[in-house]
Amino acid sequence: MGNLLEDFFELKKHGTDVKTEIMAGVVTFMTLAYIIVVNPAILEAAGIPFGPSMVATILSAIFGTLIMGIYAKKPLAIAPYMGENAFVAYTVVGVLGYSWQTALGAVFISGVLFTVLTLSGLRGKMIDAVPDNLKYSFAVGIGLFITFIGLVNAQIVALGVEGAPLHVGALNTIPVALALFGFLLISVLMIKNVKGSILIGILVTAIFGFILGVAQAPEQVISMPPSIAPILLQLDITGALTWGFFAVILTMFTMDLMDTMGTLVGVSMKAGFMDEQGNLHDLDKPFLADSLATVFAALAGTTTTGTYIESAAGIEEGGRTGLTAVVVAILFAMGLFFSPLFSAIPSAATAPALIVVGLMMMSAIKKIDMEDLTEMIPAMAVIVLMSFIYNLGVGLCAGFVLFPLLKLISGKGSEVKPIAWGLFILCSMFFIFYPY
Repeated sequence: MGNLLEDFFELKKHGTDVKTEIMAGVVTFMTLAYIIVVNPAILEAAGIPFGPSMVATILSAIFGTLIMGIYAKKPLAIAPYMGENAFVAYTVVGVLGYSWQTALGAVFISGVLFTVLTLSGLRGKMIDAVPDNLKYSFAVGIGLFITFIGLVNAQIVALGVEGAPLHVGALNTIPVALALFGFLLISVLMIKNVKGSILIGILVTAIFGFILGVAQAPEQVISMPPSIAPILLQLDITGALTWGFFAVILTMFTMDLMDTMGTLVGVSMKAGFMDEQGNLHDLDKPFLADSLATVFAALAGTTTTGTYIESAAGIEEGGRTGLTAVVVAILFAMGLFFSPLFSAIPSAATAPALIVVGLMMMSAIKKIDMEDLTEMIPAMAVIVLMSFIYNLGVGLCAGFVLFPLLKLISGKGSEVKPIAWGLFILCSMFFIFYPY
């Protein structure tokens, strides 16, 4: 069995082994498992029932991640996106008043559009048109974003007051102290080059969390999954094919494009998948996994899926092939029956892992050209807005708008590739039609 896995995933070629890949898959899943309960909790605000939504979330993650692992052979996990789910729940349904069925119709349409774009090769060409400094900014911005998410989840950063929107959390409370302990533990283990340091840190911190009462240990470990019938194939495609829904589809389309593009570039850079020219090869395969997963998700009854930035945790642990993704998919499948156990792990245990991984990804900032303002300003806009706006798509779009504009104004318009101007137009439309 081991030889089959080594041959199929070319483990030796990528400098890894079965044990490392399994460990990386477990770490990625541990940092991503929160989506099992968080996604349905958010979509519940749109009227989608929690139990069936949880099943749809898991099935979509299994479907997309298996394609990513077996077909694209990349160590990346796919699951319903945070941000897109909130957009559907609180904007499309909550503010605009559309039904969740119509919103899922829009998700399906955007997934089909992405599939067509991918099969035509245009999505890969879009990546190739991105200048190197923006690619570096994607990695840094995602790193800062992951770190920020970890700090908020750990309650180390808390909401402030007018004039100071953020401030330090209550460091003298047990949950925050536990998260700080987890951060220090993972950091020390990584400094000591301990294999599996992130996973060890998560598990040890979780155990202390149960002992200290930060989280309640699960009363039961196994349970049967709820029925998905109430939301399966309930999408309203016809209702989404109206002019009034154009802005919603455009927003979903652009957010997914930008989120996936930024995540794929960022984590691929961390994994060493880029060549000396800063280009990624075989992009169509992970893009196809992403787009097909979105189509499946809409049919199953949940929102847009995509490659998750938490995949960086497994990559940091040594994951380099699709075997890592297959392990994640298997664990998601187990999540159908072990959801009480996975959902019991406190954020104080997973948040430190996100903080550490994010900090590691930010090392790419040293590659950004800070002397050329036409390069530095768009790159820094990407980094800052990704984190401060809490939206990867907004940050990336800002970079794609600023880069060609500043190059044109400074007389360097020839440095902008034609497809980059297409991204400029798309992102400009995104900002114009975004349902603020």
